[in-house]
Amino acid sequence: MAWGRAVKRQRRGLPPLWFFTDEARLPDPLPVIAQLPRGLCGVVFRHDGAANRLMLGRQVAALCRARRLELVVAGDARLAARLQAGLHLRGGRRGLLQLPRIVTSSAHAPEELLRARRAGARLIFISPVFVTKSHIGGKVLGGAGWRRLARLAGQTSSAALGGITGQRLRALGPGCAAAGAIEAFFPRL
Repeated sequence: MAWGRAVKRQRRGLPPLWFFTDEARLPDPLPVIAQLPRGLCGVVFRHDGAANRLMLGRQVAALCRARRLELVVAGDARLAARLQAGLHLRGGRRGLLQLPRIVTSSAHAPEELLRARRAGARLIFISPVFVTKSHIGGKVLGGAGWRRLARLAGQTSSAALGGITGQRLRALGPGCAAAGAIEAFFPRL
């Protein structure tokens, strides 16, 4: 949180901290969202397989509005429109002509990052930076790999995602405009 506050003082625009919902690890994200600091955080709603996705999405959207938290919906432009939320592109993939006010994207490789830039993403989550419980045994970028991809982002803000801690964020340097996390917001998991 301290890193996020410091970044917020230096930069205007999108929040520096983003909570990624995780259906398997946290079926009900509402208690975590209710505790996120106002004006400092955003939420990436990813509950793709939830049977009650629309209802939960409406609850998440209402809570985000009440707490002044930005909300983007992962990979579903129709749901994003219904919730009056932004859109989070997966790997920069865009399937609609008119984009909402806020567009973020994930990127795991140079081609996805360039696709996200062309799609109009304002913030690109480069991942996985470090070892994460979401992708156990998966290949990670490390700090040097993250910085290499971040340079490709040009003027588009780069964010770190995957195994995030305050110490690791500081090590990434000033090019890191934001961070996304799951467990960092509820370490009890």
